[in-house]
Amino acid sequence: MNAEIIAVGSELLLGQIVNTNARFISKHLADAGINVFYHSVVGDNPGRLKSVLEVAERRSNIIIFTGGLGPTKDDLTKETIAAHIGTELVLDDDAFRWIEEFYAKTGMEMTENNRKQALVLKGSQVLKNEHGMAPGMLLDTGKRIYMLLPGPPKEMEPMFSKYALPALLSKLNMQEKLVSRVIRFFGISEALLEAKVQDIIDQQSNPTIAPLAAEWDVTLRLTAKHSSIETALQLIDETEKLILERVGEYKYGYDDTSLMKELTKVLKQNGLTISCAESLTGGLFQQELTSIPGTTDILKGGVVCYTRESKEKVLLVQKETIDKEGVVSEACASELAENAAKIFQSDIGISFTGVAGPEELEGKPAGTVFIGISIKGRPTLVKKVNLAGTRDAIRTQTVKHGCFYLLKLLSESQSA
Repeated sequence: MNAEIIAVGSELLLGQIVNTNARFISKHLADAGINVFYHSVVGDNPGRLKSVLEVAERRSNIIIFTGGLGPTKDDLTKETIAAHIGTELVLDDDAFRWIEEFYAKTGMEMTENNRKQALVLKGSQVLKNEHGMAPGMLLDTGKRIYMLLPGPPKEMEPMFSKYALPALLSKLNMQEKLVSRVIRFFGISEALLEAKVQDIIDQQSNPTIAPLAAEWDVTLRLTAKHSSIETALQLIDETEKLILERVGEYKYGYDDTSLMKELTKVLKQNGLTISCAESLTGGLFQQELTSIPGTTDILKGGVVCYTRESKEKVLLVQKETIDKEGVVSEACASELAENAAKIFQSDIGISFTGVAGPEELEGKPAGTVFIGISIKGRPTLVKKVNLAGTRDAIRTQTVKHGCFYLLKLLSESQSA
């Protein structure tokens, strides 16, 4: 079955809002094994909507509309579709009662055009809107399926997940299940990752393997189709094993996780505490760490040591070290990490010093970064990385590299 998504709303064409609905629906349809081959956006104009609809009917079995179900004159989605397919709009009593109850509870005045929101395509399955006024609807004409959903994501997303997708799958009576797993990698480019596993990608049809570059991460999405979920998972496990034999050193997690989430998880599991000394990152590592709930028992403290004076007087880096090696150096990063752990009495100290740019510092170009990691009972490690991009990009990448290297060190100590 091939689906097509048509977003209705002039505000989308004017760039006033982003069409997040298409992304949301496409992802859930893909997970269900339904192909989405086309996205369209059309303004609030019945003639143009009719033209887009006629094109969609020539190439898709399932046509999903978002937007244009409101009470105003420019909300004409269901009116246009009803006229096109030769049916009428009828009042849905439950939807109308829901609207009446809303106005009664809020004390707001209900107008005649609110009644319009309770109109649905005759013969359609009504999809309840628990977060707004206008219900959605699904109409199966025998030739194709039409699904109409509200435009606001806060209404559309829960309606689609709870009512629309189950109704669609019930209509299709699909026997095969689609199971997906996203493997997340860091420290390797999308091109190099794909090159290392290209022959596996070429040989696989079930599961399929799709590379995708995220923000500084790279992912591989493995998707298997089978009537048995257990068998589908087994197919994914077998393919993942082949992939990780080649690029496992870069893998850090699955699905919707992040490097910081994975680091937080490992620190919690092992009862470890951490402290920070941040120069070029300016507190970004601590900001990201504390954005994750439950980090109170993990982070002991940290210092934004942006100047030479703060490195010497607060983090107690030796004057001789800075005079001889500079603040952008392996030696400075090492002392920063060690002293942060001592000052805050944590199990781990991590430091970031370098050149965010755009100018050079101490004769070193922008993107020169040193990351120090001091773990209790182990020698201090300093990683030098050379990064590229804007000032913000270098700072963001620095934090991610710090998370990745620390994760690897902790996993090595666990397996030792």
